[in-house]
Amino acid sequence: MLQVSDLRKSYGEVTALDGLSLTARPGRMLGFLGPNGAGKTTAMRAVFGLVALEGGTVRWRDAEVTGDVRRGFGYMPEQRGLYPRMVVGRQLRYLAQLHGVPVLEAEAATTRWLDALGLGDRAGSKLADLSHGNQQRVQLAASLVHDPELLVLDEPFSGLDPIGVEDMSDVLRDRAADGATVVFSSHQLELVEELCDDVVIITSGRERLAGTLDEARAAASYRRVEVRLAGGAPVTPPPDAQLVDARDGVVRLRIPVATSLDELVTSLAPQGTIEHLTFTSPRLTEVFRDVVGSSIAELEGAEATRTGADAEVAS
Repeated sequence: MLQVSDLRKSYGEVTALDGLSLTARPGRMLGFLGPNGAGKTTAMRAVFGLVALEGGTVRWRDAEVTGDVRRGFGYMPEQRGLYPRMVVGRQLRYLAQLHGVPVLEAEAATTRWLDALGLGDRAGSKLADLSHGNQQRVQLAASLVHDPELLVLDEPFSGLDPIGVEDMSDVLRDRAADGATVVFSSHQLELVEELCDDVVIITSGRERLAGTLDEARAAASYRRVEVRLAGGAPVTPPPDAQLVDARDGVVRLRIPVATSLDELVTSLAPQGTIEHLTFTSPRLTEVFRDVVGSSIAELEGAEATRTGADAEVAS
């Protein structure tokens, strides 16, 4: 289990990590989410000792993370971390050996992962000669070639076509099923929702929401409703509902979480026969938007308070 506790890091006047904590568990995938500049990449680099932290700890299996322990981790940075003019197969074998894999095992692992990622025929190609998507696949292979216990991926699906996304998704599912701990960041929230067991949403270097995917969705202050009445009759939303949109006879609403399904049906029944009704928690995209939006509003409010206090002192 990976435990990140109270991480703190600043770059000059910019605070990248402001007490960030998270936990990632074996056999599960954790979606590490946040807007640009939230601190995700800094936190990932901290796991690998690539950032000099000003505070906080990173622990693996309830012990300090040493250099030897990190050799058992796999990291896929958002920016290319490979040698563009080096032959792909040779490069992967070299990286596997750096992680302590014996020569013959490194050779077998290189072949296995290139085949699994649809690149078996490109082992003799230079990385620079591959397409962007295939370079991304090689980057993933480089993080896997030593069979890591912990896999940390920064925007792994960036630039992939649908087939590439499917192939990479299958690989990550298999790794988690085999007991590895998988952490990845992505702005493709529909994909995170499809793959991940757990999510952490951060803004300004702080954790804002953490838990299982179901817990994150259920924590929202509203539920999503879709309703269609017989004959496409118009729907008058209940007084406490927010109209999202109405299209092709289907009305989409947001209902406060305190409103029960029975209460909703009771309010709609006098308007006509209900042909279609769904009552669900919001999607991860909506949860993300709400969490990030409220965090920004909180920061703006705090800044306004500080500005007002400064002006009062100055006067």
